[in-house]
Amino acid sequence: MSDRLSPIARAFGAARAQGRAALIPYFTAGFPTTATCREAVRAAERAGADIVEIGIPFSDPLADGPTIQRSTQAALEQGMTVAGVLDLVRDAALRVPVVLMTYLNPVLAYGVDRFLADAAAAGASGLLCTDLPGGADPAVDDAVAASALDLIRLVAPTTPDERLPGALAGGGGFVYFISRLGVTGARPDAPPDLERHMRRLRTVTRLPVAVGFGIGTPAQAAEAARWADGVVVGSALVEALGTGGLAAAERLLLGLADALRVRGAA
Repeated sequence: MSDRLSPIARAFGAARAQGRAALIPYFTAGFPTTATCREAVRAAERAGADIVEIGIPFSDPLADGPTIQRSTQAALEQGMTVAGVLDLVRDAALRVPVVLMTYLNPVLAYGVDRFLADAAAAGASGLLCTDLPGGADPAVDDAVAASALDLIRLVAPTTPDERLPGALAGGGGFVYFISRLGVTGARPDAPPDLERHMRRLRTVTRLPVAVGFGIGTPAQAAEAARWADGVVVGSALVEALGTGGLAAAERLLLGLADALRVRGAA
């Protein structure tokens, strides 16, 4: 799908017009319960999230760190399914774009064309498959391109310059830059060399670039927002929701949104 008029493109454009980076919180669908997760994504919208990322629980989440893995297992044990995730998205009825983050296997098991149609009908605007690098499965790429969803591409710090065009081929919405090697999870410091990576990405794509993996505090979000078009916060938010409930998640969301507004004003 072209990003020219997509909901995701409009969300980034609105944030850019305010002089700030977009806030993209991540939630594991069904964690800690389906009802609480639904209220949490609604709270994210109220707090100022520009886009909400919702993870589809999968039994073998190799790219995820311990926090997301625990939340995934808990959601699966409570019976969360791909169909249940789509029901959650539909019931939440967010006005901001929703990106579904998943591994390829659940999409294949559900049926690619069926998944894309049902996800769009539920209200999703984008799809991010962590194990679908550019060019790895042209049939899936073509199916997403023909759908109403943007295909979000992932890029790592180790992706060489000559590989970037291929890694981003067919992508839309935004580029998800993995700020650190390894699995997801909050880190104590800001991502290193972020300015350099943002500059090299912008030589090969006009899509906005969002930074994720390792960002967990308002200060880190503000630092990443110096160079990135968007900031993704996952593990820290899932941890807050799991240990402190909705109130703790809302506090973190408000702090993140405030930090990005202050950075934009500066």
